[in-house]
Amino acid sequence: MILTTTRLKQGDEAQCCKFSDALLSPSSVYGGLFAPKDLPKISSKFFKKERSYEEFALKVIEKFSFDLDINSFKKAIKRYRNFDDENSPIKIKKISKNLYINELFHGPTRAFKDMALQPFGKILDELAKDRFEKYLIMCATSGDTGPATLNTFEKSKNVKVVCLYPIDGTSEVQRLQMVTSKGKNLKVIGIKGNFDDAQRALKTLLNDEDFKEQLLKENLNLSAANSVNFGRILFQILYHLYVYAYLLFSKKIKDDESIDIIVPSGNFGNALGAYYAKKMGAKIGMIKIASNSNNILTEFFNTGVYDLRNKKLIKTMSPAMDILISSNVERLLFDKFGSVRTKELMDSLNKNKFYELSKDELKELQNDFMADFCTDEECAKFIKECAKDSNLIDPHTATCFKMVQKDKINVITSTAQWVKFTPSMIKAIKNENIIDEKKQMIKLAKEFDAKIPKSILTLFDDKINHSDVVDQSEIKNTIIKWIKS
Repeated sequence: MILTTTRLKQGDEAQCCKFSDALLSPSSVYGGLFAPKDLPKISSKFFKKERSYEEFALKVIEKFSFDLDINSFKKAIKRYRNFDDENSPIKIKKISKNLYINELFHGPTRAFKDMALQPFGKILDELAKDRFEKYLIMCATSGDTGPATLNTFEKSKNVKVVCLYPIDGTSEVQRLQMVTSKGKNLKVIGIKGNFDDAQRALKTLLNDEDFKEQLLKENLNLSAANSVNFGRILFQILYHLYVYAYLLFSKKIKDDESIDIIVPSGNFGNALGAYYAKKMGAKIGMIKIASNSNNILTEFFNTGVYDLRNKKLIKTMSPAMDILISSNVERLLFDKFGSVRTKELMDSLNKNKFYELSKDELKELQNDFMADFCTDEECAKFIKECAKDSNLIDPHTATCFKMVQKDKINVITSTAQWVKFTPSMIKAIKNENIIDEKKQMIKLAKEFDAKIPKSILTLFDDKINHSDVVDQSEIKNTIIKWIKS
């Protein structure tokens, strides 16, 4: 399978790329991304056969016919055996008659990013080793990508990692997961700004020739762990395919029934994975985009207008979704309208902070997507209501409940464990403020007979190893100085 660039001028030849090359060098021409031109199709018969998650994932990956040997993927997928249940990295929980939650947070950092970054990290590390190359992996995070990236590459001999995070844009647990990282190959940098600023800095550095030349002098190539890298998206397709297969082979749905998938959305990679899964053959009806008060995606899917003008990022109780520039929308535009039109739209966004789809283009998107958003007050209400039934859901998962339709089969994609957001949980359930996060977390867990991972509890006593906080203009020099030290 070949990937191609999402942006082209009229008359340009498509820039094609092997999966392994896109994994190591994710940036494409005109500032675009790499995306699949075609996707493999999966038969209805395939979905009906009961398989373990590991077996299912490998069977699907084989259908892509990537340039990597399947043994590379076998080694990567084995990392799922280190999750809570060695037999399955995910847990599908029935909440009511037509409502299921697909829990994706049972990995080492307690967020869905582990589902992609654990195998992704193994493959990239092995690729670098096989090519006798060393890499600097950059990531920008709104709270979950950072810890997951740092964890997957910790102690790697072939990869160094730089993680950029907004100093006031993550939960305390997310921050501690990053700044207590111990690997000597890891560097965490707090930036003065928000996630969009961190992501913008990442994309700028990925296309900065002087930066790349300075890295090459230190024998380092440059890549990224954000979902700008299609290697991330691949593993996010798998769990959407699997949840449909699971409901089918366990006879929780009938052959002719479809499911609606509800996704808490920030950078849109998770929702894009659901869209690709639908195109590949999973009977997914609507992909429902749930946002917080930074509801730019709600506006986009309801009006066809993506408008950053006069928009200011709002800090909410679901910080990993505090994003205005959703990078993976570009891959959706490319899939629907082609690379030339995508370049026109993205150029307009970069130049004018605005673009608008035609009525026909909007209708095409609305065949697959619908969108809504939750205020913090609504999120808190859903958290409290779920707690009454002894279900502790984090504030990101809570945004999804507004879009549940009782006459449809709904699958909520749950992206993080509640322990990462204790202050919001305590405020929503108890209407109390945080005085001692660790103690109040333990108290809440006891009340609901919930387990707290040891890795979360020890964070509060771990040594802070990364204390750098810099202006955006200082990011490049800070990284170069660390690389040379």
